Amino acid sequence: MALRRMRWKPWTCRRGRARLRQSRISRPRRWNGRMPEHLVFTLAATLASNGDLAGHERRGTLTWPGRSAILGLLAAARGIRRDDARGQAALAPLHVAVAVHDIGQPLRDYHTVQTVPTAAARRPDSRAAALHKAGRAVNTTLTQRDYRCGVLYSVAVWGLDMAPFRDALLRPVFTLYLGRKSCPLSAPPAPRLVQADDAVTALEAAQMPEFRPVPPAFAIHSDAPSPDARTERRNDVPLDRSRWHFTSREVHVTHLPRSA
Repeated sequence: MALRRMRWKPWTCRRGRARLRQSRISRPRRWNGRMPEHLVFTLAATLASNGDLAGHERRGTLTWPGRSAILGLLAAARGIRRDDARGQAALAPLHVAVAVHDIGQPLRDYHTVQTVPTAAARRPDSRAAALHKAGRAVNTTLTQRDYRCGVLYSVAVWGLDMAPFRDALLRPVFTLYLGRKSCPLSAPPAPRLVQADDAVTALEAAQMPEFRPVPPAFAIHSDAPSPDARTERRNDVPLDRSRWHFTSREVHVTHLPRSA
């Protein structure tokens, strides 16, 4: 009896399914023989807050904007509110790559926050009334908020029809800012659609601001795997923006040589 050779099907095991998912991210599918479409734009800001694991007293910032920041900016441009669960979920298929040109300088801002103990003012009519009734019995906390000054990034996004996102960045519904409302963009994002085999190639088409020197990118943080990249984890995948819940993802980091 002749033996029938079994054909291995990668989707039948966990490792095979993981490889398929990575290949779909790193090699986007071509449509009608055309290269995949990427939305490429620039983020420049005098002040930026890129988020970090935050506690009550300290709100830190990392050196580059993560997935939550990029998708939040695109959602703001299209008029999708934080409590619009369906609109936020529609952004989930998007993939992101961020090229870091300038991480800027660190800045720390200090705030004082006063809270009124329940024992000092029960059922006050207003906060002013509670503070007046509590007198010196308030609890004061010194908080820290970190920023980056003078940042510059270029961004590539792919995974859906990107034309509506380009149009939204040209005429955003809500004000675009980088992390906090006190951090508006210092230059238009200059969005453009680029046909490229991968995000790294697409990022070369980013249009930089004319008013400042543009250093070459020294690192790329991407959803797409790369042979020269190392893998990190970042807790920046939004699950519920109304409750501020996030989960982690793998980020593939490629360090580029700096020019002398």
